[in-house]
Amino acid sequence: MTKSPLVSFAQDLIQCPSVTPDASKALDLVEQRLKALGLQTHRLTYGEEADAVDNLFAFYGTGAPHFCFLGHVDVVPYGPLDDWTHPPTAGHIENGILYGRGAVDMKSSVAAFCEALAAFKTSHKDFTGKISLLITGDEEGPAINGTKKVIGWMKENNHLPDFCLVGEPSCRKSFGDTIKVGRRGSLSGTVKVIGKQGHAAYPHLAENPVPALLDIAKALNEFHYDDGNEWFEPTNLEVVALKTSSEAYNVIPAFAELRFNVRFNTTYSTESLKTCIEKIIHQTTTLKTEIQFIETGESFLSSTSMDMLNQFADIVENHTKIRPEFTTNGGTSDARFMFPYCPLLEFGPLGKTIHQINEHIHCDELEKLAEIYHHMLSFYFNHGSSHVKKQENA
Repeated sequence: MTKSPLVSFAQDLIQCPSVTPDASKALDLVEQRLKALGLQTHRLTYGEEADAVDNLFAFYGTGAPHFCFLGHVDVVPYGPLDDWTHPPTAGHIENGILYGRGAVDMKSSVAAFCEALAAFKTSHKDFTGKISLLITGDEEGPAINGTKKVIGWMKENNHLPDFCLVGEPSCRKSFGDTIKVGRRGSLSGTVKVIGKQGHAAYPHLAENPVPALLDIAKALNEFHYDDGNEWFEPTNLEVVALKTSSEAYNVIPAFAELRFNVRFNTTYSTESLKTCIEKIIHQTTTLKTEIQFIETGESFLSSTSMDMLNQFADIVENHTKIRPEFTTNGGTSDARFMFPYCPLLEFGPLGKTIHQINEHIHCDELEKLAEIYHHMLSFYFNHGSSHVKKQENA
């Protein structure tokens, strides 16, 4: 098989190890490619030395409007290496399929960004707008020193975009079937019920926290949070872990603890959801409780107009023969950091093998992805920018 420059570049990125947050070498490859295309680049590093994260911002043009590609080159750990048919960083191609960690999530999208930009530059010699790429090394990790901080730098340096396309693998069953127009929020938490340790043979001398914890788990799980809405599924809470302080069969534990995660829609903000959960817990038990929350991201719905979304859907359908559905399901992404500043959407490869052993993408799918990105760029600068406006809080 003769490899196209696009497939070769995606293969090069896969062959460059970049388990989060150590993605500097992969960013080097992207930066070299973008410099060769004439873009101005900035490497932005955040965090303490031992935990520092490297990021890349690059742009072409200085006018308006401004279209931004958002993505990442860090990847999740490989898992058991012996389970891979080919090494996860080999970038092996067989029967028109490119294998390796990041093939779907999301080195192929980053390669397609670059290819689309190259094609756009060739077809738009008198371009007066601005195109940028924000590529982070901290999407799969804590997401503290990546996109969020780069956007802060962009705001300080007058680089906030008018529109953003996020290249996360959006498609569920077939390539082209899904465009994401928002995301559910995510809130995790720990509930600890404090009892009194004692001998299991003398329960009257102790205070067993386990029954109270189980009542709380049941109450949290069965509470009717909302019915969802036109764009979002109902809010859902899952209890994901239970443990106690006891390591013996005959000891009533001093405390019992559960962990949960909530995926919530725009009915709630993080703060209002925390208040709701605390109320449920306090109404369920009189024992002392300690509640801790981990805030991951708010729910959001993009302000991109339906007219523009349908135009982008037309582009996807023209290349894939599938009409994409607009959805907000799935996990969180770095789109949550860009949402407050501009309209956006997420479109990328088929996500069936993300984070799995033998992650892979069909090479013809990758070629179509770059063509779709190119035509989205062309539509935006020829027609689409009139349909989007800066967010009010940009």
